[in-house]
Amino acid sequence: MSVTAGSDTPARETDVHKLDRVVIRFAGDSGDGMQLTGDRFTSEAAAFGNDLATLPNFPAEIRAPQGTLPGVSSFQLHFADYDILTPGDRPDVLVAMNPAALKSNIGDLPHGGILIVNTDEFTKRNLAKVGYEANPLEDGSLAPYQVHQVAMATLTKGALEETGLSKKDAERAKNMFALGLLSWMYHRPTEGTERFLREKFGKKPDIAEANILAFRAGWNYGETTESFAVTYEVAPAKLPPGTYRQITGNTALAYGIVAAGQRAQLPVLVGTYPITPASDILHELAKHKNFGVTTFQAEDEIAGIGAALGASFGGALGVTSTSGPGVALKSETIGLAVMTELPLIVIDVQRGGPSTGLPTKTEQADLLQAMFGRNGEAPVPIVAPCSPGDAFDIALEAVRIALTYRTPVLLLSDGSIANGSEPWLIPDVATLPDLKPTFASEPNAPDGSGEFWPYLRDPETLARPWAVPGTPGLQHRIGGLEKAEGKGNISYDPDNHDRMVRLRQAKIDGIRVPDVVVDDPTADARVLVVGWGSTFGAIGAACRRVRAQGMRIAHAHLRHLNPFPRNLGSVLRSYDRVLVPELNLGQLAMLLRSKYLVDAVSYTKVAGLPFKAEELQSVFTDFLKGADAQ
Repeated sequence: MSVTAGSDTPARETDVHKLDRVVIRFAGDSGDGMQLTGDRFTSEAAAFGNDLATLPNFPAEIRAPQGTLPGVSSFQLHFADYDILTPGDRPDVLVAMNPAALKSNIGDLPHGGILIVNTDEFTKRNLAKVGYEANPLEDGSLAPYQVHQVAMATLTKGALEETGLSKKDAERAKNMFALGLLSWMYHRPTEGTERFLREKFGKKPDIAEANILAFRAGWNYGETTESFAVTYEVAPAKLPPGTYRQITGNTALAYGIVAAGQRAQLPVLVGTYPITPASDILHELAKHKNFGVTTFQAEDEIAGIGAALGASFGGALGVTSTSGPGVALKSETIGLAVMTELPLIVIDVQRGGPSTGLPTKTEQADLLQAMFGRNGEAPVPIVAPCSPGDAFDIALEAVRIALTYRTPVLLLSDGSIANGSEPWLIPDVATLPDLKPTFASEPNAPDGSGEFWPYLRDPETLARPWAVPGTPGLQHRIGGLEKAEGKGNISYDPDNHDRMVRLRQAKIDGIRVPDVVVDDPTADARVLVVGWGSTFGAIGAACRRVRAQGMRIAHAHLRHLNPFPRNLGSVLRSYDRVLVPELNLGQLAMLLRSKYLVDAVSYTKVAGLPFKAEELQSVFTDFLKGADAQ
């Protein structure tokens, strides 16, 4: 026998259905707390041991008119008892807090799906705002779904009636009522959420207790109402042993920078300017001054990267974070970092463009900007994570390359990775790579003059020596003007410029990166799918589905985009056909075609949303049939 949350009343018996996976989407107005609600449910799923993936979806407006379609905010969570790769294609359960949320999301709910609706918001005025001529709760249009009509605002205000809060303040807790109801439905623990609410509202204990009461009211409503005859259980996933935590891509990137600074034994200077969806990296790094991290919120993008590059000149690890518009503004200083050959980490959390574009939506259309978006021949290494957890590892890899080869590195994350979350196996710090660089300490002139030559290169890496200003005897000049090979004096000699341009290119071309690994279980597939960035999960899930139908398909994912892995050309040429799905108009496919002369075929999408596995499954199936017909 069980009891209801916060009481000694025996629970009503319900049928319990065991499931291997569930996708839940919370949707409401941007002021309804859907992101907090989804994040709390995610945290409890992570604590319970499920594998999970999330997809937050924010409105672009800071505060769109209440109850309108542009103001809808949603949070989708996919949790399972096995390894999953995506936040799910369609929700099994949709929680709609108002008519706008219903209208925006009902098209994704499959027939037979569970729909939980906050009936209090379905007024004539709110229905008219989104173009409903009749109330969908009454006209039969929702008949294909399992509809549960719940007066969440009314029930929440009733539960908080004795607290003394105003009706307006009490109603704000209705998202916690929804969270309590869903927590009951899926047997999620309650202690963590109640502890979180007490900590979050520690300075306002009356608000904390009100939210806890609303949360318990939602749980108890599920126990006592006759509307819900079934509850569901999703067992913990069998993940590799270790300590896990839920992590977003932005947080993982921030932790990776902190860890890299520690492993390099360097102070870290983050010079940046807030921009969606990269701002959370700055917010997180600002918390870690105890690890030698200094954060500088500059007056603009140009000042931010200038400060970061100046820190690198001074012997620190310089980092700047931004999105696509910011990379455009930073391009001149990135070129300066190429010319001065100093380590610098430039994080680009890609979003929909051009210009302001879709600032809260995902895209991966900055690849060509990262490759070529500077004046002159200014090559830079490019790396990209494949998931939120992988962002930690890719930050360490970016720092390794920057410090070893004395170069700026562009790290291309995107909105899906930045805001999405998954369980992350916390690594043993002792196993992380040793990133400590070697600084120049004495004159190095080969002519025995006792001078220091700042552009005398390491024969293996072609990196120039890194000399901290003020080191006795190592006076030297760097800057934006072309330098003479070796000595570093300003040079306008044509032959020297040609030689230096080719040396800088050769340095980037020679960066050692791991070979690309192909997922080809049968080792005889004729079609290879190549992806990068956040497409990893959808491509991988689609490949699983295609293989389950008896078809053969291979998958290669690129984390290093400049230089490409050394074996990539031979891998591409070993398959009859190559397909490249991207959230742009075919930028990686263009690079593969030009470099390797292979007929890489694009499948593209620029809708501000990630690929769905079912979408790619259909594309792959058609592509395979075409390959078989040839």
